[in-house]
Parts: sequence; structure tokens; C-alpha cells
Amino acid sequence: MDFESVVERHRREIQVHCYRMLGSLSDAEDLTQETFLRAWKSRDGFEGRASVRTWLYRIATNACLDTLARRPRRVLPDQLGPSGEPDGPLASADLPWLEPYPDRLLDDLVVERETIELAFLAAVQYLPPRQRAVLMLRDVLGWPAKETASVLETTVASANSALQRARTTLRERLPARRAEWSAGDPTAEEAALLKRFVAAYEQGDPNAVARLLHEDAQAIMPPYTLWFGSRDAIVRALSLSLDPAAPTCVGRFRMLPIHANRQPAVATYLRRPGEDGYRWFGVTLLTVERGLVAAMAAFEASSPAPWGLPETWPAEGFPTPE
Repeated sequence: MDFESVVERHRREIQVHCYRMLGSLSDAEDLTQETFLRAWKSRDGFEGRASVRTWLYRIATNACLDTLARRPRRVLPDQLGPSGEPDGPLASADLPWLEPYPDRLLDDLVVERETIELAFLAAVQYLPPRQRAVLMLRDVLGWPAKETASVLETTVASANSALQRARTTLRERLPARRAEWSAGDPTAEEAALLKRFVAAYEQGDPNAVARLLHEDAQAIMPPYTLWFGSRDAIVRALSLSLDPAAPTCVGRFRMLPIHANRQPAVATYLRRPGEDGYRWFGVTLLTVERGLVAAMAAFEASSPAPWGLPETWPAEGFPTPE
């Protein structure tokens, strides 16, 4: 077979599968390459009894299991301890943080928000590797029990047992009000809320941000372990970080509406005190519940490249989305 053309068409979905398994965009990119390398080395042994797609998923799943056997689970700050106060120490930690995933890399793949949103991936991190694999193959990809058992080289009974344990853990770990969150593709209401969110941040107006938040809204900021568990705490933190007269001021923000993990999000650029231009800062994901923001997850991303964005805010600004 023409190896490259046959397997390349499955690159995006294999990368999404690896991301769901590992919770990391960078790891998913590496494991996709590892999958294709393993496939190339074993191509002569491919007998065609299963589809190329199934064959690649088998290789990718086992490559991810090999990686998970060597690495700890990825985390978010709210999983490490109780919420804190804005005047507390803002310490960063070199931990295996969960990472966001650009929707632009999903292309035209059919990916339900419920299977890639941040809360789902955070809950998945509590699953042992093989339970995680069974859940992905059965409940996310819709594979039959027999095929799943074959991939994992186990019995159907064992695969079914692992699936039930995985489902139980997810029910315990997923947020209680998850059913109230916006589902499906981002809505016009979410787009309008996102526009107001961007305006409030760019104006440096904590009170305007407050009007967009639920009273019990949460905010996390990897790699910082400190997180906030209420609207009041978030607004007090913003008052300290956005006030130009405060010694704790981080600067001024510019934001571009994007989508990540099938959630509304913004790409963030920061002009620090004393600087002239806005430089890449990271990505913030929003969870929307009943028309207001229930959670904010601000990630300091090392590079804008996966998001298809430049290092600095263009002098003319980004074109206004139509």
C-alpha cells in the first residue's frame, strides 16, 4: 500500500485520541508520530483483516499506555488543594499540567464537546491507564466490546468490568452541575458573552468582569497552584492585577476570541508595565452555565504556533471575524 497517503488521512483523529488519553497537546503530537513510526516498522505484518484506521488506533492506544506507565497523571490547580485568597502567595509549580487543545486542529472531525471539554479530561486523569483506554474506545469511539478487548489483549469480560469501573469514577469526578453547561458547538449566546468578556478585560474593568460571573465561579491559572473559588475572590485578584497604580499590576491585555476543547476561549496577549507592545501570553477557556461564566481556566502557553497565531499582537490588529 501507499503507506503515507493511506495513514496520513487519519492523522488528526489519531492525535485527538492521543490527546484524550494523555491530556497534553505536546504529548499527543509526539505520540502520533510514534504511532506512525511503529506502523511503518510493522507495515509488512499488516494483513488487512482490520481496517487501517482500526490498526492505527490499536497502535496509538498501546503507545499511549506505554507512556502512561512511565508518567504521572496530569492535573489542574483545583485538584491539588482548597481555593485561596488573592493576597496569598502566587507560586508556580513544575507539574504535569493538563493542556488545552485548539479547535482548529480538529478540522472537520466529529468531536462532541462532552468528550473533549476540560472537565471531562480532568476527570479522565483519575482513571488507571487501561480503564482510560477502554472508556475511550467504548464510550467515546463507540467500539464494540470484542474489538476493544482485542486491542488491549484481554477478555471481553475484563474489558466490560474495566468500563464499568471507569464510568463509576467519572460520575464521581465530573462536576455535579455539568448537565447545565452549554453543550454542542459554541452558541450565539456564548459568542456574545465572550465579546463582553474580552471588552471587560481589555478595559481593565474588574466590575465589568464580575457581571459576567456566577457567584461561585472558579478560576485556575496553571502553572500557578493558587486558584479562586468565588466571584468575589476573582474580582479582588483582578483589581490587584489590572490596576495600573498597584505594584502587583501585570499590565494590560488584548484578547482574540477563539475556541479550544469545543469551548469558548480567548487567545491572550499581554503588555507588561514599561513595555511598548503586546506579546503572546496564553489561552483562557470559559465554561458557560445559564448564560454566565461558571469557570475560567487561564493557561500560560509556551508558543502560539499550535493556535496559528503570531508572537506579538499585529500593529494593525487582527481582522474582525465576520
